[in-house]
Amino acid sequence: MTEALQNLSQSMAGLVEQSDGKVVCVDARQRLPGSGVIWSADGLIVTSHHVVERDDQIKIGLADGKTVEATLVGRDPGADLAVLRANATGLTAATWVDAADLRVGHLLLALGRPGSRIQATLGIASALGGPWRSPSGGEIDHYLQTDVVMYPGFSGGPLVAADGRFAGVNTSALMRGVSMAIPSGTIRKVVETILTHGHMPRGYLGIGIQPVRLADALQQAVGQETGLMVMSVESNSPAAQAGMVQGDVLVKLDGAPVRHVDELQVLLTGERVGKALETQVVRGGQLQTFAMTLGTTK
Repeated sequence: MTEALQNLSQSMAGLVEQSDGKVVCVDARQRLPGSGVIWSADGLIVTSHHVVERDDQIKIGLADGKTVEATLVGRDPGADLAVLRANATGLTAATWVDAADLRVGHLLLALGRPGSRIQATLGIASALGGPWRSPSGGEIDHYLQTDVVMYPGFSGGPLVAADGRFAGVNTSALMRGVSMAIPSGTIRKVVETILTHGHMPRGYLGIGIQPVRLADALQQAVGQETGLMVMSVESNSPAAQAGMVQGDVLVKLDGAPVRHVDELQVLLTGERVGKALETQVVRGGQLQTFAMTLGTTK
């Protein structure tokens, strides 16, 4: 038993040493710096959005003790991710494991570098699930909850699987009182989108809405009890250009029912921006269908 514990202890210490060079210190806020992960050898860094409070004068502390300047490439506040470009090359990029390969109970290390030295805490994957939307509207491809202790400055650092691959970026900002990690699939999507667009596109209709209950006959016709009444329409917005008017009740968008505000928000994804979406509304007690091209907000 003692030998098994010693072997496990040595393995954990080895994982920290193996991961050390891929974890950086991110100095981009007034209080304690956060952590970050090297995404590519040419200086691309991923970290938590909430630890990057300023857009300039960002400093990155590398494992070898050097400090380099960095610029902000873009953010996704909804997923609590930010992408930085450090003035450095020849870095050691992290390798990643898909969250789908994890199981509840798997041992995981959370690493941070809020200062010059690497720090670590041990935990397990305490809850796993499928796609979900964060309270701030971010699209996360897997729910990944751990019981690791998120010490100050650990946000933006990696969650490390037992084989040494990184499973995600730790954050303490998405769910209060819960240790979460943004999985590799979401990180990859955010990085690629930011590198292409400079920001994360979000769908925009230009309407004010509130849920309403449909009349019994309409409930049977559309297969749902509620819809979203249009309380206001912004001029020159996608909704206005499509002919939507105040008093319409939105019931379907792109073939999906919209019974509650959060269901509509889920559909306003970057992939749908610029596309003509089939839109179904109740107007004057009658169902009407038309195309509406989704706009974007920055």
